[in-house]
Amino acid sequence: MKTIITIQHTESVHHTNGMVGSWTDWSLSEKGFEQAENIGKNLSAELYEKYVIYSSDLLRAKQTAEIVGKHLDIEPLFKTELRERNLGEAVGKSVRWLREHMEKPERTVDDRLFPSAESRRDEWNRLKPFFDEIMSNGEEYIIIISHGDLLSVFNAMWLGFPVESLEKSELFGVSGGVSFLFENSEGKRFIKKMSDTSYMK
Repeated sequence: MKTIITIQHTESVHHTNGMVGSWTDWSLSEKGFEQAENIGKNLSAELYEKYVIYSSDLLRAKQTAEIVGKHLDIEPLFKTELRERNLGEAVGKSVRWLREHMEKPERTVDDRLFPSAESRRDEWNRLKPFFDEIMSNGEEYIIIISHGDLLSVFNAMWLGFPVESLEKSELFGVSGGVSFLFENSEGKRFIKKMSDTSYMK
């Protein structure tokens, strides 16, 4: 049996200034810090088991994890595997620049917007060893703090979908959304709550 809570990092500066997130180290905004505090407070009032926290090492996720971890008295473990998708040449550029200069639209999981960018399959393959590790270790209660695109890939893995399923459908959350995933003793997996934004309030 395993319970996993995923948290998409709260509002970042790049959500408000029109810049690409990806592998940049944008900080949380003032609102994002407040949202993370509220998530930590609300989870601390609800959770009684001892959790381990894994987080992306990019600043906006790291800050979210440190704030949530403070309320739960847990020191987060930072993993590069949980980073957002690398968009190559678009990193450090504006969203407008990305749209105007992308070299190839994404129609399949193997397409790359730019030669140095990750495809969805690349992102999947980066995440898969970490996913297999947490699913096979003895940790029953896990919190994962990451980014929208990465967590969408995680959701597909959790449900046992192939990577190609991302060409047809996705379970994509929102900034600050909290999801509850559960695996029973027979190995059947559930998503019991998806991208719940009430924890930010």
